[in-house]
Amino acid sequence: MRQKKIFLVLAFATTHDALAMEAYCGEKEIPGRLIPTPREVSAGCGLVWRMTPEDAERYMPQIRQSGLSVQKEARVSLYCL
Repeated sequence: MRQKKIFLVLAFATTHDALAMEAYCGEKEIPGRLIPTPREVSAGCGLVWRMTPEDAERYMPQIRQSGLSVQKEARVSLYCL
């Protein structure tokens, strides 16, 4: 059975911003993935970057300094595989 876990999601105003995040995180080997925006988050282009709270604690300072355009940050409970 699938279990819910807490994740940090980063929402973006545009799809371009979301894809820029995906490219940046791939280049810097920052764990996470793009997923459709959960209904608990009312923002953006329809995509969010999902990462664990542990990864967020480690990498968010780097992401904030990167100049990437993040519209909103939220902690949400999501099902994971």
